[in-house]
Amino acid sequence: MKLYDTATHEVSRFEPIQPGKVGMYVCGATVQSSPHIGHIRAGVAFDIIRRWFLRLGYRVTFIRNVTDIDDKILDKAAAAGQRWWARAYHYEQEFTSAYEQLGVLPPTYEPRATGHIMDMIHLIARIIDNGHAYVVRDENGELTGDVYFDVASWPHYGELTHQKQTTEVDEAAAVADRMGPSVDAAGEDKYNPVDPADLSEDKRDPRDFALWKRPKATDPADARWKTPFGTGRPGWHIECSAMSYRYLDGMFDIHGGGLDLRFPHHENEMAQTRAAGYRTANRWMHSAWVTAKGEKMSKSLGNGLSVPVVLKEHSAWVVRYALGSVQYRSMLEWSDQTLAEAQAAYDRIMNFIEHAAEALGEQPSREEITGVSADDLPVDFVAAMNDDVNVSRATAAIFTQVRAGNSIVATIETNGRCGTDDTLTPENAGPRLRSILVQVRAMLDTLGLDPLAEPWVSGGDEAGGASAAQDALARLIDAQLEARAAARKAKDFAAADKIRDDLTALGITIEDGPNGSTWSLD
Repeated sequence: MKLYDTATHEVSRFEPIQPGKVGMYVCGATVQSSPHIGHIRAGVAFDIIRRWFLRLGYRVTFIRNVTDIDDKILDKAAAAGQRWWARAYHYEQEFTSAYEQLGVLPPTYEPRATGHIMDMIHLIARIIDNGHAYVVRDENGELTGDVYFDVASWPHYGELTHQKQTTEVDEAAAVADRMGPSVDAAGEDKYNPVDPADLSEDKRDPRDFALWKRPKATDPADARWKTPFGTGRPGWHIECSAMSYRYLDGMFDIHGGGLDLRFPHHENEMAQTRAAGYRTANRWMHSAWVTAKGEKMSKSLGNGLSVPVVLKEHSAWVVRYALGSVQYRSMLEWSDQTLAEAQAAYDRIMNFIEHAAEALGEQPSREEITGVSADDLPVDFVAAMNDDVNVSRATAAIFTQVRAGNSIVATIETNGRCGTDDTLTPENAGPRLRSILVQVRAMLDTLGLDPLAEPWVSGGDEAGGASAAQDALARLIDAQLEARAAARKAKDFAAADKIRDDLTALGITIEDGPNGSTWSLD
């Protein structure tokens, strides 16, 4: 398996620190407001990467943090008359719901920043002791609560984003720099507003950044902590260094996040982790943005699409397919066409899965699908996924198998009259079709898209898919029960009995009670 590394600008062979295990840390949400599609793209992208590791047989420890305290949360809570922690928890639940609805596997651990204050204090103390941070005092020599990382003391600063390089970088990195936060652009960066603490005149160097910062006058009393370097709260970057060390020490294979976190967040995180004397990630990976008409999708630009709104208009399966339809490093243009193509893909896939099951007289179980290893999948799918998780090529491999399967279905349904494959016989057509059906569903499952898996089969796909079919079935049965009740009321017992017998023949059990009739599937 080969993966791109932001730090080297190269695709290289993946070698885990611990054989058979993978440790991943992916920056999660700053829970200030509702999630939009741009936020969730990274969650889906790294979920696919994680699922491929699992299909390859690795044991994956997956950490996704929650930033539940920062300036935006505090300011927006105050403006709305809310407790900051209540606002943070409310939107954390919204993000969790969005991840669940879109089939993103839950993380192994999901630590909150506020639950790891002592870890951050310990880390900052190490950085200070190692001579790479300084404490700010006021004119009276009193601690202010401000602690800054001393960039000039750390000669490795800039290694992630290549600030000191003058050589040409690869095209993917060049595109990222043109569209995203440029390492050459400081100050007015609409994608990375400067932390107010980083504007302080107490900094020794403009590049220095806050590890810990004094509270603002408007900060509530429960949003500040006492430390050996003064009362305050965490800077933006320190939480991820503290929590990645806490949960992944000794197996920090991959650090992931959205492209907009590359600088300054991940550059600063790498520097402070190493300055504390700890190992940073072996590989840094960044998912590109969702764009709308070529512009990064974000609330600050006014074109964010909230997940609940999108899911009211499109099935969750379709939205996930659209978000994961291109390789994680490729910009994803969000449009009606993108969603229409995803819906068309769903229709083609379900048409094959349903017709194949009808032709075979069975549908393979979920246990069989999840038990398929990467070695048993088509070679073109495996090659695509091993090539830096090239989802576009992997999806093409799925539809190649769907076409082959549809051809066999047509042959079976017409007793071979439409067959173009001379190798098909009545004896081998069924086994070959079943093998393709299992492979198609296993490949889809690797992308989190097996339509017969959770959450799609139990209401997680309300705008379409399995739950829509269940709702339609329920309405049809209820209509039959109403017709049966009307027949009984008219004393037409023959018609009423026929409705009951027809439903029973379909595997539907009817129970009559004092409050009417109810039904259940056998």
